[in-house]
Amino acid sequence: METLFDLNLLSSTLRIVAPLLLAALGGALCARVGLFNVALEGMMLIGAFSAILGNYLFGNVLVAVLFSCLCVGVVALLFAYLSVHLQANAIIVGIAINFLALGLTAFALFVIFGNKGQYYDPNMKGLPVWHIPIVKDIPVLGDLLSGHSPLVYLAFLLAIALQYVVYRTVPGFRLTAVGENPSAAGSLGLRVKRYQYGAVLASGVLCALAGAQLSLGQVTLFAENMTSGRGFIALVAAMLGQNNPLGVAASSLLFGFTDAISIRLQGLALPTHFTMMLPYVMTIIVMFLFKDKAYLRQSGRIGGQ
Repeated sequence: METLFDLNLLSSTLRIVAPLLLAALGGALCARVGLFNVALEGMMLIGAFSAILGNYLFGNVLVAVLFSCLCVGVVALLFAYLSVHLQANAIIVGIAINFLALGLTAFALFVIFGNKGQYYDPNMKGLPVWHIPIVKDIPVLGDLLSGHSPLVYLAFLLAIALQYVVYRTVPGFRLTAVGENPSAAGSLGLRVKRYQYGAVLASGVLCALAGAQLSLGQVTLFAENMTSGRGFIALVAAMLGQNNPLGVAASSLLFGFTDAISIRLQGLALPTHFTMMLPYVMTIIVMFLFKDKAYLRQSGRIGGQ
């Protein structure tokens, strides 16, 4: 048991939870304005590929992350145009984008890099690792909090910042009003579509950062379908957290911890396929326990029902 639960496991959890948390915050923002964003998975996958592509083209990690945000931003605008402007069923649009991302990244991987399956360049540099001054020298705390990529720290800082924006600022109140009752918000002079476009675009940027953390932070390569359902788990984390940013952070930590446990169990001679299914088993258990009827009604309304 001591080999299973130790400080390294908690440190790994923080690193693994970052992409989940970033994408889940994006899903929560969309839910705030009344959009059920099923496309988180596809946006994360395009974010992971475009981060590697940006690194290959420009040779700079920061530019690569910005390039990823730009690429996924275009996809997010497509999602917003179809679901907000054309009033298409958001769930169907999201599923279509997920399949599009799966095929597009595999096709681009072959056309641009000439590879099938995955692309890896030993000379490519990933995201830097930050050692926090003073904190890194504190026993236990330093090992836990120091030595992560900038996107790991950014994920948790964004959760705190969004909690303040949503519950303490006028734009945050308007964001919620747009999602709760678009007609009433519109009658008060709020530009509903503008808020919805903004939330979807922010969701795309957050998914791009999540993908960049996967392909440049946790590893330095791209593999086909490397998100492996993390976008859907992020969607469940947003639902479990009731679209409250700090609640979303807590639920993301739960799923990240389960993922870290599954990786640790692989070193204990347990079958890999058995350990890899643990995060998804946790997701199913959460869905059984989840009883937020309001969220389900909301998703049904947006789905055109």
